[in-house]
Amino acid sequence: MTIIEQMELDEHQSEIIADVKSLVEKYRAIFDWDVPEINQNVADKLILVEVRKALDDIEKELLN
Repeated sequence: MTIIEQMELDEHQSEIIADVKSLVEKYRAIFDWDVPEINQNVADKLILVEVRKALDDIEKELLN
């Protein structure tokens, strides 16, 4: 990555983090609505695994 791309990324880093947190919270809420007796730790792990998998898939799509 060149300096200009890194500078641009640095300017948007907090927005990216906030967007990803918002996405995770969206699915945490959905799990809570659908399964009131949910084990939150297990649900969180499952959600995070899927987000990572999705990011890996997107990376392959964009970079290949």
